[in-house]
Amino acid sequence: MGEWAHNWLTEQRKLGEKGLEIKTFSKGYYVYRSTTYWDKELKKRRKTSTYLGKLDKDKGLIDSQKTVISNKRVRSLWEYGNSSLLHTAMEDLIAPLQNAFGEIWEEIYALALVRITGHVPLKRAGVVWEKLYPVVDMQPSMTPKNLSKVLKEVGVNRKAQNDIFRELSSKDKHLVYDLSAIFTRSEGINFAEKGYNKEHFYIPQINFALLCTANENLPTMMRILPGSVRDVKSLALSIQEVGVEDKTLILDRGFCSKTSVKILKKQKLTFVIPTRRNSVLYNKPMELNAHFFYHERLIKSGKWEEDETFLYLFEDNELRKEEEYTLYKRYDEKKITEEEFNESLKKAGRILLISNLDMECEDIFLMYKKRDCVEKHYDTYKNLLEADKIYLQDNESLFGHLFISFLSLYGYAKIENYIRGASLTKKYSPRDLIEMFGKVYMMDIDGQMMLTEVPKKIEDLGKKLNIDLFPK
Repeated sequence: MGEWAHNWLTEQRKLGEKGLEIKTFSKGYYVYRSTTYWDKELKKRRKTSTYLGKLDKDKGLIDSQKTVISNKRVRSLWEYGNSSLLHTAMEDLIAPLQNAFGEIWEEIYALALVRITGHVPLKRAGVVWEKLYPVVDMQPSMTPKNLSKVLKEVGVNRKAQNDIFRELSSKDKHLVYDLSAIFTRSEGINFAEKGYNKEHFYIPQINFALLCTANENLPTMMRILPGSVRDVKSLALSIQEVGVEDKTLILDRGFCSKTSVKILKKQKLTFVIPTRRNSVLYNKPMELNAHFFYHERLIKSGKWEEDETFLYLFEDNELRKEEEYTLYKRYDEKKITEEEFNESLKKAGRILLISNLDMECEDIFLMYKKRDCVEKHYDTYKNLLEADKIYLQDNESLFGHLFISFLSLYGYAKIENYIRGASLTKKYSPRDLIEMFGKVYMMDIDGQMMLTEVPKKIEDLGKKLNIDLFPK
């Protein structure tokens, strides 16, 4: 702060003005009156600030006025529309981050927020943050050196991470769980190990488990695993560490084994798991004696109970046609044997689920299909992880990086939910919205904070998304 601004503030306090605070944005000084109030939910005092106006060296305090549109010369400029969108998507995380991480929560929040916009490494995070209008009253230190320290602090604070995970996982009874991996050549990250992966690469990798809510399509937990650890071990540890009691886990067929089922039952968790295509459970004498319709497709269904475990068999005629076509083609091209062809033909169009839930076939099927809505989160998460992966030199920084990317994924998924709720998924992606809303700016014109004109298309889009982004 300049000496003249400090002297002005000192003089005001001598005159009896209380709670005044000066903040610096783009080399300008802005005056706020700050006070505190008791937050009943958090059970602690929280700070709130009211903007009073800009401080001028010659004119003193220039009172703030109602936001207006103006064509006068722009002296300072911030991206307002996309900033408002991003903060709206991330606002659920503010209170949990404050409680879990204390004084470094602002840096965590700001870094996670800017990375929703795209590939933002640490060296560019401060530049991207400064362009965004400060919708939330905060002043994080966004220098690469400080953010590197924050990554390490976050990485070693497993308790605080778990506090966030528990907060998020408490909102939905149905959770989707799956594993994926990222690759690294960094010698400083000894957590990486060579192991099996879907890409069939046998190079150093870090496995991560991701839990998402099935109904809200939001990520709720991320767990990092050594590259050689397989599904069953990770599942048991994740359940114990975060504590997802009274939940139903919707899993991938890779978890379908007697060991997995035993672990889930021991943890008193309910589950829905698709069986492998070569599972002997398909040999059970099950009849397809019921039916329902899913997205205008006829689904035949049947149910079998044995040892407090239920098998649910479904047949989709449309899927059957597609799989039969593929099987005949592969057989004619001699890519599969006659025995493989005949065995696969019996299961064409069929889906077999195993669960300890006794429910109607249609309800179990709908629960399983919720996996489809969150599958793409895994690919989005991998893209977010690319920001600093090659620069990370130790385990602690890696752990912090993966956690902050998880928070970015949460904000990204929230924007996806706005789009899905407006039935606009075929027209827009979250990145499309960020770019479009970025056309609306906040300007500092002669000491007044003014909003540029909001294009009608963006205003109408905001109404369809049912989010209030712009001041009236």
